[in-house]
Amino acid sequence: MDLSIVIPARNEQGNIEPLVAEIRQAIPGNYCYEIIYIDDGSTDNTKTEIEAVQARGDVPIRLLLHRNSAGQSSALYSGVSRAKGKWIVSMDADGQNDPADIPAMLQCASTQTAEHFCIAGFRHTRRDTFSKRIQSRVANAIRQRLLNDQVPDTGCGIKLFPRNTFMMLPFFDHMHRFIPALVRRIGGSITVVPVNHRERVIGTSKYTLLSRLGVGIVDMLGVLWLQRRCPRPEIMLHTDES
Repeated sequence: MDLSIVIPARNEQGNIEPLVAEIRQAIPGNYCYEIIYIDDGSTDNTKTEIEAVQARGDVPIRLLLHRNSAGQSSALYSGVSRAKGKWIVSMDADGQNDPADIPAMLQCASTQTAEHFCIAGFRHTRRDTFSKRIQSRVANAIRQRLLNDQVPDTGCGIKLFPRNTFMMLPFFDHMHRFIPALVRRIGGSITVVPVNHRERVIGTSKYTLLSRLGVGIVDMLGVLWLQRRCPRPEIMLHTDES
């Protein structure tokens, strides 16, 4: 299989069917793909809506169900670890990421020469509140200064990377925010592509200012420790045994 689209979801009823329809429209016909929804302990009808779309049989959907909410990174790991696709596209379930950006990301991925890479979306026009944009700008500036991950918008949910690359990364809560830095740590390449960003129409954000800043600072320092204490050497010469 070429591609697995992995979508963590928690309390996203009303957003499932429209997003699936857009993904179906966006994926080029020559790609064999699957959509994996991870219901991360929803308390609304998210699971029921996913099952209803799944039952129609016109889109290849798999559903993973967490008994309790474990967070976005854990949901992403559950999906990627069970994915069948060579490449992974991660997306948010709220409809703010635009599936129409996937073909350009696939084209970019097809030109990669590195074994490990990440195609990271950059929301050049944010459709969020002013305060949320300012929070994100400050957080991105601090992260770039400390981690040098070459990504101006690591909070953008839509990314593409090889499944094997993701499975080599260290797992920890909130690691999804640091995928580009972790990919660079294993010698991977990073490519940033501009993507569309849309307003949330249904539901509310699962993150607050305190939840973003509090864990973000701790996790950022943890990634910085990984970079400095566990460096991956660049091999200059390799002689095969004969």
